[in-house]
Amino acid sequence: MPRTPIDITVPDLSGRRAVVTGASDGIGLHIATRLAAAGAEVIMPVRNRRKGEAAIARIRRAAPGSHVSLRDLDLSSLDSVAALGEALRDEGRPIHILINNAGVMTPPERQTTADGFELQLGSNHLGHFALLGHLLPLLSAGRARVTSQVSVAANRGAINWDDLNWERTYHGMKAYSQSKIALGLFGLEHDRRSQASGWGITSNLSHPGIAPTNLLAARSEIGRDGDTPGRRLIGALSRSGILLGTVESAGLPALYAATSPDAQRGAFYGPRGPGRVGGPPGEQQLYARLRSAEQAARIWQVSEELSGVSFPQE
Repeated sequence: MPRTPIDITVPDLSGRRAVVTGASDGIGLHIATRLAAAGAEVIMPVRNRRKGEAAIARIRRAAPGSHVSLRDLDLSSLDSVAALGEALRDEGRPIHILINNAGVMTPPERQTTADGFELQLGSNHLGHFALLGHLLPLLSAGRARVTSQVSVAANRGAINWDDLNWERTYHGMKAYSQSKIALGLFGLEHDRRSQASGWGITSNLSHPGIAPTNLLAARSEIGRDGDTPGRRLIGALSRSGILLGTVESAGLPALYAATSPDAQRGAFYGPRGPGRVGGPPGEQQLYARLRSAEQAARIWQVSEELSGVSFPQE
């Protein structure tokens, strides 16, 4: 079935500095490419330098003359997050766009970060929470927009408050949902606190729908030796043009949320097609699990305690 092309117009971003996590492949690479093509200087924090260099080569082929560069970052290590924050602060240049896109999904067995947190909670949420804290002065200086990439998985499950690190019983999908709910609550609480404290930063959320990304592909570093059956099915449906998005279309909600002059603070953007799993991007109703200001304030406080990263008081 022929697929109707889906795209948006990204405004001129000349003179803007953007940081995109998880930009070495998949949705993040597409986002970084589009930002660079629009004139932004794009910083790509990566864990794997070889993979990052290959991604930069692809961006430069697609957008000749673009300004892209790598920095080292392992979101599963708070020391690595702090080191990146220090390096960028030493450069002293304002950041205008931050897209919290990187993620890890459903390791077959429970794994922990360098700091002892369940891997998905630590990488998907706490690493981004700490990164925001370390970059706060640069984001304030750039009057930045921060977009946090959640997931359709944030529309199910819950925060496992009694066992945040899944030490008693591990369930990979439930832990993934928790990490994305936490990231979404944090993104919305960040916007509330920025308004109350005058940080000058706006924050919103996006989700990519469902597309054949590498989240469910073979990843030896988390103990997955082959693509999951779900990944193979998603790939087949995407290629057939049935409901689901492509890697390119899945990046559009975050691009819109992060760059459009019409995108609003505290809002939620995703695909507008049937089931909200594919199609052109637009504003959506906030998932029920992301609506509680009380839960958002609680995850913020817990995240400060767990990460050791504190923010200025209101």
